[in-house]
Amino acid sequence: MRIIVQKFGGTSVSTPERRSLVADRVERAVKDGFATVVVVSAMGRQGDPYATDTLIQLANAACPELAPREMDLLLSCGELLSSVIMAGTLKARGLPATVLTGGQAGIFTDDNFGNAHILRVDPAAMLKRLREDQVVVVAGFQGRTEQGEVTTLGRGGSDTTAAAVGGALKAEVVEIYTDVDGVKTADPRLVPEARTLTVTTYDEIAQMAHYGAKVVHPRAVEIAMQRRVPLRIKSTFADGPGTLITYSVEAAGAHWSELHSDKPVTGVTHVGGLAQVSLQVGDDLLDLFRTLAGAGISVDLINVSPGAASFCIDELKLERAQALLRGLGLAPATTPGCAKVSVVGSGMRGRPGVMAKVVEALAGAGVPILQTADSHVTISCLVEAAQLKGAVQALHTVFGLADA
Repeated sequence: MRIIVQKFGGTSVSTPERRSLVADRVERAVKDGFATVVVVSAMGRQGDPYATDTLIQLANAACPELAPREMDLLLSCGELLSSVIMAGTLKARGLPATVLTGGQAGIFTDDNFGNAHILRVDPAAMLKRLREDQVVVVAGFQGRTEQGEVTTLGRGGSDTTAAAVGGALKAEVVEIYTDVDGVKTADPRLVPEARTLTVTTYDEIAQMAHYGAKVVHPRAVEIAMQRRVPLRIKSTFADGPGTLITYSVEAAGAHWSELHSDKPVTGVTHVGGLAQVSLQVGDDLLDLFRTLAGAGISVDLINVSPGAASFCIDELKLERAQALLRGLGLAPATTPGCAKVSVVGSGMRGRPGVMAKVVEALAGAGVPILQTADSHVTISCLVEAAQLKGAVQALHTVFGLADA
C-alpha cells in the first residue's frame, strides 16, 4: 500500500472555495493510487471564528487564568471542526472519508498541556481505515496522554502531526500545503527576487525554521529526518513542484549538485522583536541564567567572557528581565528594537571566508553588527530592527541567492 500524508494549514481550509482546492489535491492523490491521510489545522487565522487565536481570546475573556488542561480541550475543537467540514467536502466529491481526532489516530503525548511532545504513534486505527479505501482526515495539533487526556502540540503542531503520522505509516512523502509555493531563499516581503528552492536538506531547513523561516515547523522536520520520510512544501493555490526536503539524492530525483552546490549559503532568515542585554558579571553567571530560566525567559545569541555576558531575549520580556537582574545586584545595559538575521547553509561547514563575506555585505549596507553567533551551518548577526531589510537584502545579494 502506497501511503501519502497531506497537511493543509488554516488558510487552505478557511473558505468553501479553498476547501474545494484542497479536495482537488486529495482527489488527485487518490487517483494516483495513494492511500491518503489528510491532516488539517483549524480554519482561518486570528479573527476568524474557529481559528486557534480566536479560541484563546474567547477563553481569556471568560477566565484569564484558565487551567492548561481546560485550555487544551477548547483549542482542540478548532481542528475537530475543520476535520469534520473537510471530510464532508471530500464526501461531496464522492470520496469516502472518515475523521479521527489526534488521540483516535494513535498519537500519544506527554502531559505538558499546551506544548505536548509526541511519545509514540500507533497507526493501527489509520491503517484499518486506509485498507477500507477511506481517506483518513486527522485533526492536527493534538494528541492524548496514556490516561486519555486531550493535549495540544504547540504552535505549528499540525506540521508535527503530519510528520509523525507519515513516519508511523512509512509514507512515501509528507506534503505540507501552505499559501506559498515552497521554501524561499529569503522572505519575499523583504527580498522580492527571492527564489523557491527546488530541493534542500533536512539539516538546512531545520536550521532555517529555527532561525525564523515560517514555512514548516522545525519539530516536524526533525521527526521527518529521524523517520526518513521526505517532506515536500507546496502551495494549495498554485501548481508547481514546491520544495523537496530530504537527504537522499535518489529520493529527491535530483543530481548530487542540486543538494550540494558550490554555494555556501542556502537561505537568509530573520527574527524580529528582540532586545540585547549586556552586563558585567563576577561569579553570578549561574544565578543569572538560572533566574531568567525560572521566570520563563529564553536567552539567545549568548556571548560569555571573563567578567561579562551578553545575550538576547524577547523584547516583550525585557522589563521583567531588567527587574530580575537588578534584584541580583547586576546593572544590565539594554538595547531594545533588535533583530537577528542569519545565513544558513550546509556548504559553509569548514569553509573559510563565509564570515568575511557576511561582514563585508553588512558593512557595505551600512548595517552595524551588534553581536554574532554561529553553528556548523549558520552565522547569525544581531542588528537594529530598523536596518533588518537592508541586512537581509545585502546578504541575499552577496551570496548570489537569486541565481539558480
